[in-house]
Amino acid sequence: MELQRVIAIGFFDGVHRGHGALLARARQVADRLGLPAAAVTFDHHPASVLGGRAVPLLSTPEERAGLMVRLYGMDEVLICPFDRETAQMPWRSYVSDLLHRQYGAVHVVCGEDHRFGWRGEGDAVRLQQLCTRLGMGCDVIPKVEIGGSAVSSTRIRALLERGDVAGANELLGHPHCLTGRVVHGRQLGRQLGTPTANLLLPDGVLAPAYGVYATRVWVGERSYAAVANVGVRPTVDGVGAVTVEPWLLDFTGNLYDREVRVDFYEFLRPEQKFDGLDQLRQAILLNADQTRAYFAHREQPEA
Repeated sequence: MELQRVIAIGFFDGVHRGHGALLARARQVADRLGLPAAAVTFDHHPASVLGGRAVPLLSTPEERAGLMVRLYGMDEVLICPFDRETAQMPWRSYVSDLLHRQYGAVHVVCGEDHRFGWRGEGDAVRLQQLCTRLGMGCDVIPKVEIGGSAVSSTRIRALLERGDVAGANELLGHPHCLTGRVVHGRQLGRQLGTPTANLLLPDGVLAPAYGVYATRVWVGERSYAAVANVGVRPTVDGVGAVTVEPWLLDFTGNLYDREVRVDFYEFLRPEQKFDGLDQLRQAILLNADQTRAYFAHREQPEA
């Protein structure tokens, strides 16, 4: 017998509270039916393919998958390629051929504003009607609102672009996170007594406003309070590439070539150019004290 699934559909950038309502419903229906709960997302933002304009993303496809599994208990996340061929797929084919026949969907969950198929001709109403004809269940989930407005990836991007990670986290329902592999840097932090792990930002992923943040860095199953600088290091060399450089406050060991996750909690100060390395070091030490104070009365999160 072919595998059957309950599937939530959407792009799920950032996996915010609105997405969470879809994923929670899919998990609920899957448990009732005794089936796996899955989500379908795409490797590229549709606007970047259709409109030819880069859309800064909150998360990579792999990060989205990890969040959906970790936070909402998805059994599977199916990352589909989005290219010209996908964009030109008729909406009926997307539902009947891809979701139903290829992926084994017996029940589909989507948001009320979800559009799909060639020219976005598929919508929630058409999806429900076709699912009924195919003998599939279908739930349409209304928008989740916070502060009088719908939660959206666009709204969260705007908050991050001005450094308001606390506001972004409220809409996300979890800390904004960036994942990357630790690469070799100039080791200036080690000379200052504040050794940092240097991560290059993944291509196409939005950098929060340049500055210093209170973060937690996950190394395997354990997290460490960390001071993280996002930016181009103006005091040192003003590099062109945006880097994320967390100093793990209570970590000893070698992180080179390891993949770590940085969870952002609080904006501490803008990135700035200091008159010398001693002033930079004093600022970092002050930020370390602020970070310790921030986490002092907060429970350590689970992986």
